[in-house]
Amino acid sequence: MTPTLVQRHLPHAAPLPRADLCARARDWAEIQERMLVPVYEAVYERLEVGPGTRLLGLGCGSGLALLMAASRGASVTGVESAEPERLALARQRLLPGAWEGRGRGGTRLTDGSEHDIAVAESGQAPFNLITAFQPIGCTAGDSEGLSALLESAAPMARRGTPVVLVGWGPPERCTTSSVLRVATKLADPLRSTGSWRPALRDDLEEVAHRAGLRPDGSGRVACPFGYADAESAVRGLLSTRLFDAAVGATDLAQVDKEVTEALQPYVRADGTVWMPNVFRYLIARTA
Repeated sequence: MTPTLVQRHLPHAAPLPRADLCARARDWAEIQERMLVPVYEAVYERLEVGPGTRLLGLGCGSGLALLMAASRGASVTGVESAEPERLALARQRLLPGAWEGRGRGGTRLTDGSEHDIAVAESGQAPFNLITAFQPIGCTAGDSEGLSALLESAAPMARRGTPVVLVGWGPPERCTTSSVLRVATKLADPLRSTGSWRPALRDDLEEVAHRAGLRPDGSGRVACPFGYADAESAVRGLLSTRLFDAAVGATDLAQVDKEVTEALQPYVRADGTVWMPNVFRYLIARTA
C-alpha cells in the first residue's frame, strides 16, 4: 500500500484569509527561503548530490532546495501538504514546462496524498536521499508528527538511505531568537506549549530514533538572516508562520510594530538587517 506523506501542522490561533496566505507564501519564496541555502549547500556537498541522486523532499515549501538539487542533476520529488500556497509556487518553479527545454526532467511535486504519491512514483526506482529541511527546535512541540512522517517515507527508499533533518541552534547562537520571542510574548505570555523554547539542544536524534532511523553524523552551518531593510525583515519573518498565533491573539499591526522594534539592534548603518544564526543538520540512515 502506498503511504501518505501528510505533514504535521503546527498549531495556529486562527486561520488566515486566503489572500494573506498567498502573500505570505510569496514572501517566503522571495525573501525568507533563501536564508537556509547554506544548509542545503552543506548537505548536498557532503552527500555528493548529483545525477545519480533520487531525492524525496518532505515539506518542500516553494521548492528552492529541490531546485538546487535539480541543478546538480538530481531527480527530485517534493511533498508539501501543510502549505498548498507554497506548493503552487514550487510547481511554477519546478514543473517540466518551466524548464523551457533545459533538460531537467524527473521533477515531481505532490501534496502527499496516497493517490498523488502513487501517481508520482509509479514505476520509479527507490529514493536514495530523503530530506526534511524545515527546522525544528524553535517552538515546543514543533517536532510532533515528524517521526511518523519519516517512518512513512522510509519504505520508499533503499536500505541505508541518508535522511536529513535540520534544527535550530541554541538561542545564544541564534540572534533571531530574540525577535521570535515577540511571538511568545504576544500570543502566549505564560509560555505554554506553543512558546519559544530556549533549549540547549535540539531533538534531531530523538526524532530519528522514533522513526526507526540510525543517526550517522551531523554538522553545524552558519545561516545569517540578511534583509534589505526592516520592512523586508518583518515580511520575511512573518512568512515563516511562527507569528500566526500572535497575529490571531492581537492583530497584524501590533505584531508588525513589535517585530520592527525587536529588529532595531540588528539594523546596520546602511539600513540593512543582519542576524547571525547557527543551524544543525543530522544525517540518519534507513534500516
